[in-house]
Amino acid sequence: MTTIADVLAAARARLTRLEPAEAAAAARDGARLVDIRPGWQRLAEGTVPDAVVIERNHLEWRLDPASDARIPDARDHDVAWVVLCSEGYTSSLAAAALQDLGIHHATDVVGGFRAWAAAGLPTAPGSDAPPDYARGH
Repeated sequence: MTTIADVLAAARARLTRLEPAEAAAAARDGARLVDIRPGWQRLAEGTVPDAVVIERNHLEWRLDPASDARIPDARDHDVAWVVLCSEGYTSSLAAAALQDLGIHHATDVVGGFRAWAAAGLPTAPGSDAPPDYARGH
């Protein structure tokens, strides 16, 4: 019998996960941070400036370059997407799902938003505003 712990371990085994400071450096070098937390979590915890907000249930459709529902930044399979959730669990599963679509540079942030904030990296007040997919935010 497979457990969620098994699924998570398998997902993480194929990711090169980034510590928060590494994720911030990757973003400075052109990677795109994508925040997959639901609105209520973004409102309660805060946001990362310039992160693309795509809630988890829309992620594959918005980032697959072959999808009619993709955002403008999802131009090809070489975009480096760094997925961010609250604590770094759901983001691992999401990054692995993106890799399944051929988005081979997809990874996630160890510890998620909470570790990002604890590392003193830039945050902004929370918002539960719906994402603007036409702009990629």
